[in-house]
Amino acid sequence: MDIPSNTTASLPVDDAKRTDSTSKAAARGATRPGDRIFLGLSRGSGIALLVIMAAIAAFLTYRTALALSDNTGNFLTTFEWDPAGATTGGKPYFGIAVLVFGTVVSSLIALAIAVPVAIGIALFISHYAPRKLAAPIAFVIDLLAAVPSIVYGLWGAIVVAPNLTGLYSWLDDYFGWTGIFSYQGGAPRSLMTVGILLAIMILPIITNVSREVFLQVPKMHEEAALALGATRWETIRMSVLPFARSGIISASMLGLGRALGETIAVATVLSPLFVINASVLDFGGGTFAQNIASKFNEASEYGRDALIASGLVLFVITLLVNGAARLIIARRKEYSGANA
Repeated sequence: MDIPSNTTASLPVDDAKRTDSTSKAAARGATRPGDRIFLGLSRGSGIALLVIMAAIAAFLTYRTALALSDNTGNFLTTFEWDPAGATTGGKPYFGIAVLVFGTVVSSLIALAIAVPVAIGIALFISHYAPRKLAAPIAFVIDLLAAVPSIVYGLWGAIVVAPNLTGLYSWLDDYFGWTGIFSYQGGAPRSLMTVGILLAIMILPIITNVSREVFLQVPKMHEEAALALGATRWETIRMSVLPFARSGIISASMLGLGRALGETIAVATVLSPLFVINASVLDFGGGTFAQNIASKFNEASEYGRDALIASGLVLFVITLLVNGAARLIIARRKEYSGANA
């Protein structure tokens, strides 16, 4: 059947009219009071967040300048913390070398332990466990995230730390030659103990975020892999994990942020000693948050400025970690399957 020429010629005009009417309707909708109010609230929230961050940075920088003006030690390389000058004739002498080392090492240990376990749990809940079993496991994981830090700290000090002697002796027997896992005996209140406790604390965060990301994988990707003869593990390796890579990185960074700033649990478990040990099993060390929590109440006005100066360094480290995570996610976004 032939189509009249006038009908054929009028099709683009009709499409243009419909597009124009849709644009006008959208423009009218954008001027509604509710839309204007929502736009103003959203914009105001974003500006308020930037203002708050700038105010925090300005406060920390100002107090840091006051602390460093009288410090006789090198703030970045000094191993001692003596703002009162008890050992230097009243002259402040302090640095953050031990705190940087302890914070970074304990957080990396926590990530190394928690990330593989969390990904395994998330995959089991989302792809392997029956629905009747997956729901209770997910509920228990959610409950772990609600446990207060002081409870983790008391449990770590009373239950976990005393029972790590056997593990540390085993590590010393087989890996002590590396120097990293040499164990001299004594109370296992070390950076390794802190890392194990932090791994348990950040496990729910990484697990929950990873589980939600795994559940967002398009079913067509998995069904296509299965239709080509892939096993369950091959489907997860080729379809699920590449798609969820950015989400896993984001979940890990959230967990790392919790580990970097954890205070009470670390202060309860760790034996504070301003020394850097080659072995992570030897007692001693310190972290930024633990040092601030344990010394803030008894510190003088200048001592509090020194603690705030260390807090500024932790603030910068957190920003750098999150910025690095954003760069990694941006570079790998095209491989994640998110654009599919």
